[in-house]
Amino acid sequence: MNFTFTDDEIAFQDAAKKVSAEVLKNNAKHYDETREFCSDSLKALGELGFWGMNLPSEYDGVDISSIGMTLAVEEVAYYCAATCSSLTAHFLSTDSILIGGTKQQKQDFLPRCAAGELLGAFALTEPGAGSNPAEMRTKATRTEEGWHLTGTKHYITNGAYADFLVVYAKTDPEAGHKGISAFLIERGTEGIEYASPEKTLGLRGSHIYEISFDCVVPESALLGEEGAGFSTAMEVLDRGRVEIAAMSLGIARAAYDDSLAWSKDRVVSGKPLCRHQGIQWKLAEMHTQLEAAKMVTYKAADSRDSDRRFSVESAVAKLFASEAAAMITDNAVQIHGGYGYSSDLPIERYYRDARITRIFEGTSEIQKLIIGRAITS
Repeated sequence: MNFTFTDDEIAFQDAAKKVSAEVLKNNAKHYDETREFCSDSLKALGELGFWGMNLPSEYDGVDISSIGMTLAVEEVAYYCAATCSSLTAHFLSTDSILIGGTKQQKQDFLPRCAAGELLGAFALTEPGAGSNPAEMRTKATRTEEGWHLTGTKHYITNGAYADFLVVYAKTDPEAGHKGISAFLIERGTEGIEYASPEKTLGLRGSHIYEISFDCVVPESALLGEEGAGFSTAMEVLDRGRVEIAAMSLGIARAAYDDSLAWSKDRVVSGKPLCRHQGIQWKLAEMHTQLEAAKMVTYKAADSRDSDRRFSVESAVAKLFASEAAAMITDNAVQIHGGYGYSSDLPIERYYRDARITRIFEGTSEIQKLIIGRAITS
């Protein structure tokens, strides 16, 4: 495919790069070392409209193409992957409303989300139901007051900081995945408890939580139609996997750029490190993986704007880009030697941040299942 970016896409990428270089870059190390939530960086993005880059202009979104959005997400991740994680988690919640919500729900929430006023969280995963959401145990039972939700969600990005949660629960336990519905639950609802944020390997400024529910919400909290939750979630994850691929690109590109610059400056045995064949080969492999990851990611982004399902394209992009990021960040540590293992440089942070991209929004193994079933059907 010919990926010639439009003027609007390039301008949007440049805007994302500017705010990320000026604000996010300076905060990234602080968030990693202190485990403070990335509020300031998210706020900076929200003030410039980046919280709405997945939304159409009808709801005050940026109305940029998926290619333009991918380029912007890549820039955010290049400077701070933790902020990128919280941002893309917000997109999962607003995509849920955009895809599955009623007209009133869209009008009530999406413009405020696009304006950076409301932060969302996507509550699908459970302690015993990660790769297979159909095994979830969270239930919603209709009552005179509306719906009674009980259960526990786990690894929910933005959790306690979110102004609203999109919670997936079984409204008909006997109907399998067709008995799953989604609910739009606002912050402050009585009967919701948040555990302390998990202490994670990477993305330390993007907090994840276990959330327990024993609450009653009004009938209006049902997102769209009863029983449509699983279908909504799968469409949302198709979109989200393109964003994780873009996030992987950003982390990988940062590691590659730093490694290339280091290899030119670092002198070993009387010549720059990059003049040693072993290092040249590592850099060549990193460059090739990065370029290939860009192609599958941009292809998936292009497919996202089509009128057809793009599950395979998004799975391919997420699988390849995340695995490429793992290889590139690992080689970056090796090229930097002991300096790469030290927290004085961001290399080891890239390595840690990249690890989760092979897990969330569906593990690499799940992506292989999606691809394998599609090509053999």
